[in-house]
Amino acid sequence: MPSARAAFRPNWTARLGLLALAVYAVWATTQLGITGERLATGLGEAGRFLARMWPPNFARWELLLEGLLESLQIAVLSTALGILLSLPLGLMAARNLSPAWLSAPTRGFVALCRSLHYVIVAILFVKAIGFGALAGVAALTVASMGFIAKLFAEAIEEISMKQVEAVRASGASAPAVLLYGVLPQVASRFVGFCLYQLDSNLRNSTLVGIVGAGGIGGTLFAAFKRFDYDFVAAILLSIIALIFLAEVISGRVRAALQ
Repeated sequence: MPSARAAFRPNWTARLGLLALAVYAVWATTQLGITGERLATGLGEAGRFLARMWPPNFARWELLLEGLLESLQIAVLSTALGILLSLPLGLMAARNLSPAWLSAPTRGFVALCRSLHYVIVAILFVKAIGFGALAGVAALTVASMGFIAKLFAEAIEEISMKQVEAVRASGASAPAVLLYGVLPQVASRFVGFCLYQLDSNLRNSTLVGIVGAGGIGGTLFAAFKRFDYDFVAAILLSIIALIFLAEVISGRVRAALQ
């Protein structure tokens, strides 16, 4: 009688790959000095650190509000500039609308904007144009271009070209083709990208301030250096509240546009 065949044949390549990954993870742990004793000591120090943060101190609420307002302004300005610059970049990077000699270098530029972390870009701008909110706006604008332009180009490449060809056949100009044949198919997704980037820039604006690019991050870093941990807790709670508020507002906007 013929032998029974296994319903699912074992994938030895995947198993060996997972085994190699596990062995490498164990080896990397030993190389990095990660031990249970060190982890236990760190948890104890973390408990004492958190105890010093409670209760939060909101006495300097004017300084806190000033930093939050500056972070909000950095996020809104960088998102607006990123959106304005990403629209033409996304159109030029879409391979179904632009020739290869235009889409290839545009995609390379978008990849360059996305290749460096925004904190590194913020450090570069701080060195170039000095401390302050301008460096933060410039850094997050670059980050926004790298994110929105890439997703916008990919969304354009997924559209139906029948609608585009129909508008072209009517004798419409190139701007009219984009306005009536392309943008209606990607408008809702583009709004979603922009809202997500605004949420992201609100969080990122707190980090770029740590390297001197303005915002509440500078206030937070100064409080850490002064060991003013109760004020640190107040700043962190305020940042969390701001992010939650932005999430609620963006959710309502998405619901209204659907």
